[in-house]
Amino acid sequence: MESSLFLKGMLLGFSIAAPVGPIGLLCIQRTLTNGWLYGFLSGLGTATADAAYGFIAAFGITAVSAFLISQQFFLHLLGGLFLLYLGYTIFRTLPADPATTSSTKNTLSGSYSSAFFLTLTNPMTLMSFAAIFAGLGVQTGSTWRETYIQPAFMVGGVFLGSLLWWLLLCGTVSILRPRFQQTKLHWLNRLSGLVIGLFGLLSLATL
Repeated sequence: MESSLFLKGMLLGFSIAAPVGPIGLLCIQRTLTNGWLYGFLSGLGTATADAAYGFIAAFGITAVSAFLISQQFFLHLLGGLFLLYLGYTIFRTLPADPATTSSTKNTLSGSYSSAFFLTLTNPMTLMSFAAIFAGLGVQTGSTWRETYIQPAFMVGGVFLGSLLWWLLLCGTVSILRPRFQQTKLHWLNRLSGLVIGLFGLLSLATL
């Protein structure tokens, strides 16, 4: 039973992470501009946030989920403004030379924390997890196994599935990175910044 839930969680985490949105574009841009580790840590931040929402949904922490859903207007507002800030910053960023990547202004902790925060500003992810987990029969039960073990396997699978997607994406982009010259990376930053900024405007438009 637990192994089945773990595999379902992996598929769920992979499928939720796979669609290319602002986070995916951010990971691609950071991988091409600064290197594989920066892109992967951005993906790790997203996977951690997904697992956190999955944890809340799987273990039925109603007080936390109710608070996050009630604050979704402000979370969307923060997320939209943060996307605009990221878009503006990326648009103005000059690509780092691969030989001097370590001197880039983007820190490893910043890559992780910015993606983590950005993912948390979408409380709809929590509602999606809650609905899917209920459909799969993952909910707190009367036994210790149903209350703790089964939800833990599901959440662990979600985290690993999401992480596998980011590993695959950033690894593939990193292999293609040597083909991008500085001029191409400069225009990639401009395009990525514009698109991420548009995601921010769309997020604010839905308020």
